[in-house]
Amino acid sequence: KECNGIKIPVDTSKPNPNEVEFDNLYLDMNGIIHPCTHPEDKPAPKNEDEMMVAIFEYIDRLFNIVRPRRLLYMAIDGVAPRAKMNQQRSRRFRASKEGVEGAEEKQRIRQEILAKGGFLPPEEVKERFDSNCITPGTEFMDNLAKCLRYYIADRLNNDPGWKNLTVILSDASAPGEGEHKIMDYIRRQRAQPNHDPNTHHCLCGADADLIMLGLATHEPNFTIIREEFKPNKPKPCGLCSQFGHEVKDCQGLPREKQGEHDQFADCPPGSEQEFIFIRLSVLREYLEKELTMASLPFTFDIERSVDDWVFMCFFVGNDFLPHLPSLEIREGAIDRLVGIYKNVVHKTGGYLTESGYVNLQRVQMIMLAVGEVEDSIFKKRKDDEENFRRRQKEKRKRMKRDQPSFIPGGQFSPQALGRGNRSSPQAISNPRQTAYEMRMQDKQNLTPSTSPNTSFTSDGTPSPAGGIKRKAEDSDSEPEPEDNIRLWESGWKQRYYKNKFDVDVSDEKFRRKVVQSYVEGLCWVLRYYYQGCASWKWYYPFHYAPFASDFEGIADLPSDFEKGTKPFRPLEQLMGVFPAASGNFLPPTWRKLMTDPESSIIDFYPEDFAIDLNGKKFAWQGVALLPFVDERRLRAALEEVYPDLTPDENRRNSLGGDVMFVGKHHLLCDFVLELYKSSSTEPVDIPPELCHGIQGKLTLNENAVLPDHIDFKDPQFQEDFVFKAVVLPGAKKPAPVLKPGDWEKTNNNGRPWRPQLGFNRDRRPVHLDQSAFRTLGFDAILYGDSVVKCSKIFSVKLHLYFIKQDCVFDYLRPQESWRGPTPLFQQPPQRYERNSGAAPLLSWNRMLQSQGAAFQQNQYQGLGGPMNYPHRPDDRMDRGRQVIKHCVIVLCFLLGHLCSICVMGKGKILTANVSAK
Repeated sequence: KECNGIKIPVDTSKPNPNEVEFDNLYLDMNGIIHPCTHPEDKPAPKNEDEMMVAIFEYIDRLFNIVRPRRLLYMAIDGVAPRAKMNQQRSRRFRASKEGVEGAEEKQRIRQEILAKGGFLPPEEVKERFDSNCITPGTEFMDNLAKCLRYYIADRLNNDPGWKNLTVILSDASAPGEGEHKIMDYIRRQRAQPNHDPNTHHCLCGADADLIMLGLATHEPNFTIIREEFKPNKPKPCGLCSQFGHEVKDCQGLPREKQGEHDQFADCPPGSEQEFIFIRLSVLREYLEKELTMASLPFTFDIERSVDDWVFMCFFVGNDFLPHLPSLEIREGAIDRLVGIYKNVVHKTGGYLTESGYVNLQRVQMIMLAVGEVEDSIFKKRKDDEENFRRRQKEKRKRMKRDQPSFIPGGQFSPQALGRGNRSSPQAISNPRQTAYEMRMQDKQNLTPSTSPNTSFTSDGTPSPAGGIKRKAEDSDSEPEPEDNIRLWESGWKQRYYKNKFDVDVSDEKFRRKVVQSYVEGLCWVLRYYYQGCASWKWYYPFHYAPFASDFEGIADLPSDFEKGTKPFRPLEQLMGVFPAASGNFLPPTWRKLMTDPESSIIDFYPEDFAIDLNGKKFAWQGVALLPFVDERRLRAALEEVYPDLTPDENRRNSLGGDVMFVGKHHLLCDFVLELYKSSSTEPVDIPPELCHGIQGKLTLNENAVLPDHIDFKDPQFQEDFVFKAVVLPGAKKPAPVLKPGDWEKTNNNGRPWRPQLGFNRDRRPVHLDQSAFRTLGFDAILYGDSVVKCSKIFSVKLHLYFIKQDCVFDYLRPQESWRGPTPLFQQPPQRYERNSGAAPLLSWNRMLQSQGAAFQQNQYQGLGGPMNYPHRPDDRMDRGRQVIKHCVIVLCFLLGHLCSICVMGKGKILTANVSAK
């Protein structure tokens, strides 16, 4: 909140207002960095400093909402596995291409508008922000890591909510994707004897795969926080910075005044970004209802069924494999897979997966069952598309038919009526001339569309048979991308392999190779989700997926991966994913390899590339046909330019690790100080009793800012160690929250669904009854949690501060018997120590019941009864105070008909509103 332009800090040491207490908060930082550096719904930051401040403010907002009590883990994407680099390469090449094309288009439209005499603000002379710099190894990511270290140290020293918090920063120098570094930390801590199985985790990120990763942990209390998606959010025009239109529709009109004094000029329409919680325990309730099967030949286990469900979701697409042609998520592919799974699982003899390892013989039965219905899926897809196209055509015709044939303009143009239109209509001047101009304009519009040979239909409209040539923009049909595959016609498999792979369908050896690579990919992805990266070198070497009917004989395919592989170095990854246009982030000699025609790897960096729509409508849905990077050729070319690196570039090109921060009030702080005094170079185990049960190794950091900076390494295991995908002993299952009506799709009585506020679905908002409003005869406005009545004609506030004269206004203060319990926000802060034996004030399964419910019912119910009238005074002193009260009312009447008197006394504030006639 802001008061007089000053931001009021939020005390995060107080109980969470969402009525739940979280232990650990994990931030997938790339989901924060991108919207803060190049936002879509507001002007972009002017420089790097503004970007860093925006990132800090975003983290502060999340921290104020979640308020973790034990751990804050901030993970930035490091060097990704080779399987992910293919997608990163495609994204960055596309971003670079679209950025250049967008800049050229904006410049062309700007020149056209200015040539027509339009108005545009002067073009800002600033370099276009290349979002490709948000990649490990760049100077931007190095600066971000330094700024986050400063931010963490500042909050640990100055924010009471951070006082006992352990903070771990895994920056871009630590290899691995951000969300998978978080999952790896959780897996390794779960395998420790001191781990609390009832830890409440909260993960921030917008990627859908975070839901799968959260389910894969089998932790009972796991929540995801993400921005609430609101479609069709207004975006400013890139030319005039106004809202309501895109760059291609900009007309160069001057900006309209926003507000009486143009005070809303720089405020985009809409409100502050809101966040939602996704409670995976509730999703597990839905999945348990959906996946429960009777009469199985083996014991039903919901945990194993959830693992199988996560595995089946990989078939509809993920970051590492293209989705199968017959499975589209928007066509209900997940529901189809679940139905097939429940029908076939009786024959499989068991579950498809176990702790991240796949049983290929059982998977083959599922895939061949999908293959049996592939032909009908393709035909239904074609029928649905034609039906949709027909409905859209009828809709356009209906809208065109309902449009008025003529709308007068100028002085005779329609004017809006109602309370919103305050301006009075202008007087008509020279109506004859205006009417003549309107007739001539209508005549000009009619002349080119009719001719002497035109025939007319019965309703008076020109007939197309009469020789009228319809304009292209009036056509009812939209151009459709050419589809050479025609999956709905017989021979689709032959055409698919010929067009996509340039091989004949009869080439069984090649088809087998594609299927084997895809099966390896399924095994690799599941292992990645449940055990960590099985191989840093493996990747799927094709742009397209095979058909489900091709998955024959996969039970005998190998599913092991090369052990001991290492990730790329940061600058090596930049060479593998960057286009030549982003070469400015690389050293000069490295950059030359991207542009020099004599370079041995020049073919890795095409200036232009094809995008195969692959049956889709939009380019962003298509497949970028880029050449795959050959790792051996790339490393051989880089050996010649490695000596050219400066010391700073060598530092940025090295792989790092995680860093732990603790404040001076943390129990681990003295232990860390003793380590630095001893100057020991050997890794030391963390005493779990000093750090909320967290275990790992600590190593002295050369650039530490004492006393809160030390290197941290997760507990290490043997390479063949298997993390069990089970619920840990001692874990308490959250109380079920779904009711029988929640299973019905038509729930909520047809009203649009809205998320509830906080975790207590029985929370009742504080309000007065409507009869109280009618009795008092006032309109109501919200003021904090209370309701204040005010006149909408005239209001004058008198702030009377009586400190020594408390006795005069004692009658305005409620009696002690009328007061409820002390509000939570007025209670002294408490320590949240799980190991101390005292439970936290609020927890996952125990909401405010007796105290909170009673307080909410009585908190702002007025001074006496439900009508807000004070109790009648009985003694003479009270009658004397009544006289004083009436005198104050008369004074208020003389000053302004209505006054809001805020009386402060004995540390309590009460707002009383009086009116006189």
